Amino acid sequence: MWPPSNRNEQFSWSVVPATLRSLRDKGAVRTGNINLSKNSVPIYYLSFNQLSAIEDGTLQVTGRAQDGSLIVRYADGARAAAPRTVWNMTAHDAGSHGTTLLSTIMPDRRFPFPKSLYAVEDALRFFVKHKPNAKVLDFFSGSGTTAHAVMRLNRQDDGRRQCISITNNEVAAEEQAALRKSGLRPGDPDWEQWGICDYITKPRIKAAITGKTPEGKAIDGDYKFTDEFPMAEGFEENAEFFTLTYETPVAVHHNLAFQRIAPLLWMRAGAEGSRIDELPERGWAVADTYGLLVDLDRSAEFCDAVHAHAGLRIAYIVTDDDRRFQSVARRLPDSVEPIRLYESYLSNFRFSMGR
Repeated sequence: MWPPSNRNEQFSWSVVPATLRSLRDKGAVRTGNINLSKNSVPIYYLSFNQLSAIEDGTLQVTGRAQDGSLIVRYADGARAAAPRTVWNMTAHDAGSHGTTLLSTIMPDRRFPFPKSLYAVEDALRFFVKHKPNAKVLDFFSGSGTTAHAVMRLNRQDDGRRQCISITNNEVAAEEQAALRKSGLRPGDPDWEQWGICDYITKPRIKAAITGKTPEGKAIDGDYKFTDEFPMAEGFEENAEFFTLTYETPVAVHHNLAFQRIAPLLWMRAGAEGSRIDELPERGWAVADTYGLLVDLDRSAEFCDAVHAHAGLRIAYIVTDDDRRFQSVARRLPDSVEPIRLYESYLSNFRFSMGR
């Protein structure tokens, strides 16, 4: 038992004497400075979790103190800390590393209050540092800073993280007034070219990857801090840009809309490798990560191709007949997920209006 406190409260040890002696023999116990005025001495010891951390390498023994106790430290990169609510770092200055950096990448284009590239990079690092295949979803991508930061993280550890950036193509209010005076309306090409997506987000992502400004000139400047290198080197990344559209039932019924949903099938399968952009003439096709069967009379050939193709994740089967769908699904490898697309396949992606 601990000696009673000044309030006459009793406290107990976390370990019994025999356990404490065992820890002492391992060098896991250390005494602090003796306080003669209080007639007390603090005793420190490593917990069983910390001893386990020594065994698995999270904690490293760097030596022994004069009293024989272990001197330990966390292995490089092993200790994680919770981020504080307020950051005050030079790298996070939105003026220098947001606005100025964006003007370096796209000298003649402006975007209000872009975030510091390095602030977003540091924020993401807390969550995806040890997830090299993470998918980062950015619903309000603005100037594309998040996608840019993911590229930097991938370069630092050879990661394969993906960033899905979503934005509208809104035109700034002041520009809208001028465009309307010119007789333009939303949807007109000469209007849409000034929208945030077409004028800022896409060009910024493309410029970051290629290392060239929208005008085709090498970007002048260097990335700073964690990973310093010339911006003109770009990144070994790929980017695909898609526009959400609304399709008419007539186009769907006459199989005229497959090209519109082809990217959705590709993204559902992981957004990697080749894509099936047209209905296959032979009735089926296999890409890098998924397959598509539209003619069930050719299902045997399709299943053979799926079995022979390593790395396939999904098989899309176009049919309204549940029995035939199940028949094909049973012949697929267990590692391949069968997904049925109705013959009016765009109905798979139709918004329900509640009526």
